[in-house]
Amino acid sequence: MELFQAKDHYILQSGERALWCSRRDGSLQLRAATDLLLAWNPICLGLVEGVIGKVQLHTDLPWWLLLIRQKALIGKLPGDHEVYKITKVAVIPLSETEPQDLELELCKKHHFGINKPEKITQSPDDSKFLLKTLTQIKSNVSAPNKKKIKESKEKERLEKRLLEELFKMFMDSDSFYYSLTYDLTNSVQRQSACEKTDLPLWRKVDDRFFWNKHMIEDLIITDNSEVDFWIMPIIQGFVQIEELVVNYSESSDDEKSSPETPPQESTCVDDIHPTFLVVLISRRSRHRAGMRYKRRGVDKNGNVANYVETEQLIHVHNHTLSFVQTRGSVPVFWSQVGYRYNPRPRLDKSESETVSCFRAHFEEQLKNYKKQVIINLVDQTGREKIIGDAYLKQVLMYNNANLTYVSFDFHEHCRGMKFENVQTLTDAIHDIILDMKWCWVDQAGVICKQEGIFRVNCMDCLDRTNVVQAAIARVVMEQQLKKLGVMPPEQPLPVKCNRIYQIIWANNGDAISRQYAGTAALKGDFTRTGERKLAGVMKDGVNSANRYYLNRFRDAYRQAVIDLMQGIPVTEDLYSIFTKEKEHEALHKENLRSHQELISQLLQSYMKMLLPDDEKFHGGWALIDCDPSLIDATHKDVDVLLLLSNSAYYVAYYDDEIDKVNQYQRLSLEALEKIEIGPEPTLFGKPKFSCMRLHYKYKDMSGYFHTLRAVVRNPDEDGKGRAANLTKTSLAFALRTEGPWHKARITYSASFHLSIKK
Repeated sequence: MELFQAKDHYILQSGERALWCSRRDGSLQLRAATDLLLAWNPICLGLVEGVIGKVQLHTDLPWWLLLIRQKALIGKLPGDHEVYKITKVAVIPLSETEPQDLELELCKKHHFGINKPEKITQSPDDSKFLLKTLTQIKSNVSAPNKKKIKESKEKERLEKRLLEELFKMFMDSDSFYYSLTYDLTNSVQRQSACEKTDLPLWRKVDDRFFWNKHMIEDLIITDNSEVDFWIMPIIQGFVQIEELVVNYSESSDDEKSSPETPPQESTCVDDIHPTFLVVLISRRSRHRAGMRYKRRGVDKNGNVANYVETEQLIHVHNHTLSFVQTRGSVPVFWSQVGYRYNPRPRLDKSESETVSCFRAHFEEQLKNYKKQVIINLVDQTGREKIIGDAYLKQVLMYNNANLTYVSFDFHEHCRGMKFENVQTLTDAIHDIILDMKWCWVDQAGVICKQEGIFRVNCMDCLDRTNVVQAAIARVVMEQQLKKLGVMPPEQPLPVKCNRIYQIIWANNGDAISRQYAGTAALKGDFTRTGERKLAGVMKDGVNSANRYYLNRFRDAYRQAVIDLMQGIPVTEDLYSIFTKEKEHEALHKENLRSHQELISQLLQSYMKMLLPDDEKFHGGWALIDCDPSLIDATHKDVDVLLLLSNSAYYVAYYDDEIDKVNQYQRLSLEALEKIEIGPEPTLFGKPKFSCMRLHYKYKDMSGYFHTLRAVVRNPDEDGKGRAANLTKTSLAFALRTEGPWHKARITYSASFHLSIKK
């Protein structure tokens, strides 16, 4: 559809239809396409894919029109229904303000677009003159005018900050999906239960998952069938569609070389081997939506935070089989004050005050799904116990025969990163899984229905929840494929199918985690591969620290944008938050200084889980690789994590661009020859840092080493302080070792001032 800019309106036009958006009051109006002739000097700005709606980010700010600028085809659902992901949006102020370059695709019907003015270059003298003139003008401004200018600047800064979050929500998190012909908000079972009608798509949606409902409300309340064309339901969540080949002759070696996320077009459809389509759709509820530390537990209406319905579809020939699970925060009043890492959870209301809201939540769930099997994964000891106990008490007081409660202490059962022990849970509830069945439809209609649902939760309903839901869904899928004759009765899922299946669920976990916590899921590597590896553990440490940072510095603005998209008044004073930006910046600097120490602490705790029983963990340090061959050796972010056990040390390289540990080395202490401390090797100029060099043998050959330097905890720290920090780290590393390094000798050398040898 084409987008036109006129004096008083923005006009969207498609064929004989047109939607006029007022630049004065933000109102939306349906008009005939021929009315474009009545507009004042309309200019075609380009093409857009659809209308999301409009939003007012603050009462002091204008309305903004949200349009889909670019989409990506995810795939086709059974029935040739295309599903799209929104990849880019255009946000246009419904005011007299001229829009910035929207970067729209130009319309081929019109030979003109926006006439971009040429940039006027200024000489240095002109710039100085203008700067001097501006300074004089500012000095002559009266106090009241200064106040107005200050308020105007604050308003502009706030608007910019909120718009940044709005853009990030739509363009950075891969969160929003739509289909012009398929109802993504409803499961196959709910769709099959509806009477066959000619109602437009948006009138049949599940209200819980119609994410842009409030933003398009002006059109919804219009009593005119012409609005149907313009209302396009959008879900927040995740969609992936893959076609899999059941081929038991493929070797696992070939499988290992396959890419992490195989493109759909690369899958070969073989006439000999059966194929099936697997689809995963996650729908995030728009009720009590928000960020991790801003939205927890239940609200007064029985809505819970991070509520997501996930549907797994299997399609073989003309048969479609659907299995649905949900996740959602523990439905009691609880919170975590998020200004420290991993805050302690607390209950905010008493048992008696919680009863009615807990009841409201599960009455709604039982109405929608008939039966509920609760899988509670929170720790039964430690800081999470208070939430798990409160949950169980409410379940016992509710005392409903259609509610089954299962508690599985995930961390206890999967201690030592043995996440395959989740099978203990799936084996225990195997009969419940089979009794629950699944929805099965073909061209003739419904063959059977899913009777009940698993409601899985941990504290955040992210990492542990995704691992368990993937395990349950896999049991169901294997049963479905065997029923359809796609898999032999006694055979497991083929290696390649299993790998792609794990990747789909890992992608799902990452998407939901980004939407709620701001980072990828912490157990993603197990869900992807079925194994837990050191790189994944270290990536978890970094992601945990990132969640802490994001909560501390960004969530207030992101939460405000989400609330405004849903028509919920923002209770937090955004201006007061914004005026404390300097304080936030100071906290940010403090966070950067402590970030390395935080990662080190996390790694120490994770390493205790990682090491086998006969290996002891002695310490972990956040350092920086200062090898002169590295181009980015001077950057201040952690790029090396040095970990020590009684028999080996690990050097893990952290890539801050991709936000994870991308490689690591394990070196036996027997191969470590000496530790030196001296000036940082530089090609030019005077060294700024002291560094540590670890010399080691590789295949009995000397000459290999790692050159590392300590993190500068204080930006104003002088050379002596830096050297002292590094010396302490080096001595701690040497003295914590055992065996030949237990009585290390410390000497000085010419090139490196301090040397520690066996």
